[in-house]
Amino acid sequence: MGITYPVLPSSATIGVTAPSSGLYKEQYTLLERAIGRMEDKGYKIRVGDTCWTQYKAKSASAKIRAFELNTMLQDDLIDMIFPPWGGELLIEILEHLDFENIKPKWVLGYSDTSVLLLAMTLKAGIATAHGTNIIDLRGSYADPTTAMWEKVLKTKKNGEIIQYSSEKYQLEWRHENETDCVFHLTEKTKWKTVSNPIFAKGRLLGGCIDVIRHLIGTPYGNVRNFQKQFINDEPIIWYLENCELHTTDLRRTLVQMKLAGWFDHCSAILFGRSPANQTVADYNVIDVYMDLADELGIPVGYDIDCGHMPPQMTFVNGAYAEVRIYNSAGMIKQRFIE
Repeated sequence: MGITYPVLPSSATIGVTAPSSGLYKEQYTLLERAIGRMEDKGYKIRVGDTCWTQYKAKSASAKIRAFELNTMLQDDLIDMIFPPWGGELLIEILEHLDFENIKPKWVLGYSDTSVLLLAMTLKAGIATAHGTNIIDLRGSYADPTTAMWEKVLKTKKNGEIIQYSSEKYQLEWRHENETDCVFHLTEKTKWKTVSNPIFAKGRLLGGCIDVIRHLIGTPYGNVRNFQKQFINDEPIIWYLENCELHTTDLRRTLVQMKLAGWFDHCSAILFGRSPANQTVADYNVIDVYMDLADELGIPVGYDIDCGHMPPQMTFVNGAYAEVRIYNSAGMIKQRFIE
């Protein structure tokens, strides 16, 4: 059947809904500033009610969140869905989503939002975009890596887009003292590999491993069916980022993914920078990466621009990609082909 790629018009209407976490009242200005920045760029914004509520670790009940998201996904006048940020319990809404009647449009975000992104691509064959949250665009400008989200989402079918590794990244969040681009980009970026330079080709899939692992064994995580139905059994390049898992939990999760067949016919695995990865009994994250590379016999890269230590590239689930990592730098070329 092939991958369906949404199109982002220049004067797009963006739907902002909170399928995971909304905002407390003291956080409203974060989203209001981000909306203002988007309107200054010429976008029309429609904000859902779920954005302004937060209770019991979610913006609203599963059915209310799903209803608002379904409404926006089926609305021909909305060109893109841009949640304010991630959260904890997006998985609750999956059983209430109408995947068969989605009007193809971009959904962009990361963290808990990656559950929705991966489920949409695996189940419906619709390309989704793993990248910045709208709240992180509230600054007076976006750094060059983050700013690529627009060029990526405006790439036409059969077109291609190249992104390069960032120059610097943020070591820790300092919300009380944000810069003009929100982030504090102070540390030199170095993409790394377990052994040799990497040159890999395949279809991109991935997200925040803390949460997408819970799709294993559900109707929303059938990777094998996706390979057969939508990508003609082409190899997969997985990109994964760890928000909170310590090394042995990360290791258990990767073994589970392997046993579930998620790494069958995989050409490479890329890990984002992580504030977690705590060593357990002298078992560190490099040990995890080396064990995985040895078991699967594929290249493994890490500390790429993805996840909770920004900035991050925009990865399109389902897109055909070429990845190169060499001399501590990297390049990813994505092609929007069926």
